[in-house]
Amino acid sequence: MEREAGVPAGKLPVTITYLEMAEPPAGPAGTRPAGVDGPAHAVNCPPAYYRFLYDTVGEPWLWEYRRRMAPERLAEILADPAVEVHVVSIQGVPAGYIELDADKLATDGTMDVAYFGLMPWAIGRGIGPWLLDWGVRRAWVKPGVRRLTVNTCTFDHPSALGLYRRVGFRPIRTEDKLVDDPRLTGLLPLSAAPQIPLARRP
Repeated sequence: MEREAGVPAGKLPVTITYLEMAEPPAGPAGTRPAGVDGPAHAVNCPPAYYRFLYDTVGEPWLWEYRRRMAPERLAEILADPAVEVHVVSIQGVPAGYIELDADKLATDGTMDVAYFGLMPWAIGRGIGPWLLDWGVRRAWVKPGVRRLTVNTCTFDHPSALGLYRRVGFRPIRTEDKLVDDPRLTGLLPLSAAPQIPLARRP
């Protein structure tokens, strides 16, 4: 990703793609990759454990929203029965997670794939497509669900958008934004996401 001319100091350009799935997957469920355990439902997930998952999975892709979230707010989200965090592991070591949010289920039938990703060391083992397929199917069995939503952005893994489309999501809109570079604000180390050039310093 090249830094665009004219972007203000300290800012990064990003394009967010919003997707939805209007009907359940038609084919058979994916096959669990060899050696993978779970997904295990992290019931009442402790915020410290969640932050370990979020920070480790998200650092290569500049995930920063929940890094700057107040601990009390994060704890409130994780305690909400509408939120499910499901973790996969290999030989007892967490390898990734998927987070489903049913907050809008009662009002408009929407289930959201809030977060989904793998630990850096687990990428390339076939876990991602299977875990996403598993999460999508779990979401669709919720009573009253009429559609699933997810979003991805140009900071994410370059295969992310294609994977969502293969599972059955379709893009419905995009949004171009300028965001603070979290590496310059101290939320993330300067070494994070080396594939994304640092913003110009203010």
